[in-house]
Amino acid sequence: MTDVVNTAQAEAWNGYEGEHWASHADRYDAVNSGFNGYVLDRVRADDRVLDIGCGNGQLTRLAGERGRAATGVDLSGPMLATARARAADLPDVRFEQADAQVHPFPDGEYDLAVSRFGVMFFADPVAAFANIRRALRPGGRLAFLCMTALAGTDLGAVFGALAAYLPQPTGPDGSGPTSFADPDRTKAVLGEAGFEDVECTRVEADQVWGRDVPDAARFMGDWGPVRHHLGMVDEATAARAREALTEALRPFAGPDAVRLRGTAWLVTARRS
Repeated sequence: MTDVVNTAQAEAWNGYEGEHWASHADRYDAVNSGFNGYVLDRVRADDRVLDIGCGNGQLTRLAGERGRAATGVDLSGPMLATARARAADLPDVRFEQADAQVHPFPDGEYDLAVSRFGVMFFADPVAAFANIRRALRPGGRLAFLCMTALAGTDLGAVFGALAAYLPQPTGPDGSGPTSFADPDRTKAVLGEAGFEDVECTRVEADQVWGRDVPDAARFMGDWGPVRHHLGMVDEATAARAREALTEALRPFAGPDAVRLRGTAWLVTARRS
């Protein structure tokens, strides 16, 4: 891997977080794949696509099949191993372990940069997006998904049930997973990084968290941000938090799965 400045994220994604996502690739795709179409609709047949924070590589594979070729980059060795194995029969899809903020992408190599919830954790977002912009040809495009604010969402309701026992697993809006929850901030960051025609469109999709309530509660409790905060409290408090999580998921249970209606910003922009 080339130089890394986002050291805390590199540690997390090459430790428990990345290992859990790699071991449960299909489950995380069930959570997030409903959003794929919003990004894939932007891929043209002759596009060379760069997927930032590609994780287990589902979006990269689909973009490579729709476009000319696709490259996925991520900090996580465990997830990239899964991504490479799943794309072994796709010669125009490749993966690199890299910190997108500082990776020496070839200038103007790509027509489109995309991401599915993989751009919220940069140590320096302006520097990172300036580097991604440099990797795009003049007129190249950007399309990524990021979390909205949690207030008023299904996930916000579930996390709200944990508030009596744990800190908010995603942190305050404007940091961590919700670092781009404010469209005005997103537009300011991308503008400073040199992008034009920035637009933020709110989109929704069903997210499948488990086959039933106990299954979904176990999976969400083992999800990195929740697990981290469960480890910060005593055993009795953690048990009560898990009980609250289970009860909060019951309203979202259907006959075949637990589904939350997910919300995201689809952010699009252009390199001049």
